[in-house]
Amino acid sequence: MIKAVIIDDEYNAIKNLKWEIENFCDDVEVCDTFTNPIEAISAINYLKPNCVFLDIEMPEMDGFQLLNQLTFRDFDLIITTAYDNYAIKAFKEHAIDYLLKPIDSEDLEESISRVRKNQSQNSLGEEVKKIIKSFSPTQQPKRLALPLIGKTVYVNMDDIIFCKSNGNYTEIHLANSEKKMLSKNLKDVEVKTNNSFFRVHNSYVVNINYIKEFVKNEGLYLVLQNGNTIPVSRSRKNELLQLLNS
Repeated sequence: MIKAVIIDDEYNAIKNLKWEIENFCDDVEVCDTFTNPIEAISAINYLKPNCVFLDIEMPEMDGFQLLNQLTFRDFDLIITTAYDNYAIKAFKEHAIDYLLKPIDSEDLEESISRVRKNQSQNSLGEEVKKIIKSFSPTQQPKRLALPLIGKTVYVNMDDIIFCKSNGNYTEIHLANSEKKMLSKNLKDVEVKTNNSFFRVHNSYVVNINYIKEFVKNEGLYLVLQNGNTIPVSRSRKNELLQLLNS
């Protein structure tokens, strides 16, 4: 059985695709669906599906950004979109299939056939890794631009220890003990960071390379290499442990 996840900001699009799968793909189980890409990231890392149907054009976070935030990538990716643009053609070059809306049942069956073939050849997820690598200049930046008053400061991602929410602003804490105040909320900063960062709490995004200890007493918290302690949400505990132990 192929476990699938559907991500689309339009509920009706999810409903229609799920109907097509249930009626034309007997060996595919839709284990979950999401209109919120942030929720989908955590679910994919936890559920570890064989296949993900992903809408590229979403207002909160586009498909490229979503892929870049994942820690689990060993799945076949099928793009669902109403736009046959250059980005979709780039996916096609890497043998990642895509479906144009409204989705045709025959096209869907062909896509699922490719997933079956990849599973049998144990090549699941290779196309996803290729496309993420090919878009790495824009999707995995090594530096983060911080627009401050009257100037823009560029900092190396590796020098960022953690980011802390401060209302509509975000505090960027650096390895040299400097602190920068960014006029963006933490969600915006989270999207721009790379896979070395993890949202451990509603108010904190942490560079996992600076984690020294994970303390699980009466409360959950991290001890970083610079001595800072960062709370960990219970809802994010298992995903964080999985990431640290991978």
